[in-house]
Amino acid sequence: MFSKILIANRGEIAVRIIRACKEMGVATVAVYSEADKNALHVALADQSYCIGGPEASESYLNENQIISTAILAGAQAIHPGYGFLSENAHFARACRKNGLVFIGPDPESMERIGNKALLKELIRSTCLTVIPGTKTVASAAEARQAADGIGYPVMLKACAGGGGRGIRLIHSEDELEDAYYQATSEAVSAFGDGSVYLEKYIFPARHVELQILADEYGNAVCLGDRDCSLQRRNQKLLEETPSPAVNDGQRQGIIELAVDAVKKIGYVGAGTLEFLLDREGNFWFMEMNVRLQVEHCVTEMLTGFDLVKWQIRIAAGIPLNFIQKDVRIKGSAIECRINAGSCGALEMLHVPGGPSVRFDTCLVTGTVVSPYYDSLLGKLIVYAKTREEALRKMRAALCELVIGGISTNIEEQLRIVEDERFISGNYDLAFMGNR
Repeated sequence: MFSKILIANRGEIAVRIIRACKEMGVATVAVYSEADKNALHVALADQSYCIGGPEASESYLNENQIISTAILAGAQAIHPGYGFLSENAHFARACRKNGLVFIGPDPESMERIGNKALLKELIRSTCLTVIPGTKTVASAAEARQAADGIGYPVMLKACAGGGGRGIRLIHSEDELEDAYYQATSEAVSAFGDGSVYLEKYIFPARHVELQILADEYGNAVCLGDRDCSLQRRNQKLLEETPSPAVNDGQRQGIIELAVDAVKKIGYVGAGTLEFLLDREGNFWFMEMNVRLQVEHCVTEMLTGFDLVKWQIRIAAGIPLNFIQKDVRIKGSAIECRINAGSCGALEMLHVPGGPSVRFDTCLVTGTVVSPYYDSLLGKLIVYAKTREEALRKMRAALCELVIGGISTNIEEQLRIVEDERFISGNYDLAFMGNR
């Protein structure tokens, strides 16, 4: 096991990783930008180093500075969290070159799986059903020809990255050229890679994902499914597990196929397979995320397995000590993402409590929310024996959560969990007006 880990991230996920390391008896090293000098993760870590200016490009994306700091601090491994460098094969390779363990998949797997168009070709060799689509399309003309073959509407997607960027829904040929240049430009800006591909637009549908853990000894387990259909402009707002749209038979079947697929492609680490679930109950494979997901907490609350600790153990060469039958999916867990609507200093913070209520955050009174980073302030998670009880618990927790001094989306989340469509469980990707 590692004796010291550097966390190459900020915010609530940096705090989450530090907490896991402390519970494992592992020392931690925090890195921070000039804008984050008073951040909670800086105070909680055993060692902290400023690595650059407030812009992410000057600090949290500065590969050389992060690696140099890890070596200086005597860390053996780097945990990238999510976002920033978490899916960067070049950074993972640089870690290995400098004798550091990247807590995540190896760079070769990241390159093979990180390109969504190439991954679909790989997945087609398994028993999972892939959404009809193309390999990388090199021009608007090529995209137009492919779209004619697939049939409109189609989705144009960036091959690299995630977070809803580089994605365009195209209803007709008239929209294609503008959408192509918008998507490629956005992909270059966000990921440094403008390559895109097309896939059939499946609608209505739900966004369902499966959480996987796999070690280097050929063991793999699935920790159940999460429903991530509550989205605005391809950005997730709320997640729950298990999905109310998936029955036990469907769940067991797709879990078996997913575990088999992960073993066949030789993946090692924590990963998430993402699907569209249509009204006929068909699972259409979309992509795989080779990192910790923001919404990993609901899976932890439901199953009792600590995903961050298992990421660290797997990277240290420790095999999984449980099998699929040990994963029990009972009850219901719901997560609301609490986002900032403005910048400024936090004047008051009251966090809800009670059994099976969790708030993962980096906030303390006086925290300054800056314009440089993601708007996520924290994640409110509840668990209960039934979905009905979990909904009541979430409504109570949202009413109790107080974040003063800045605007947030707490009221919007409360409206969502009070909406009859959500309460019934009969919702899909159109809930927030996505088309």
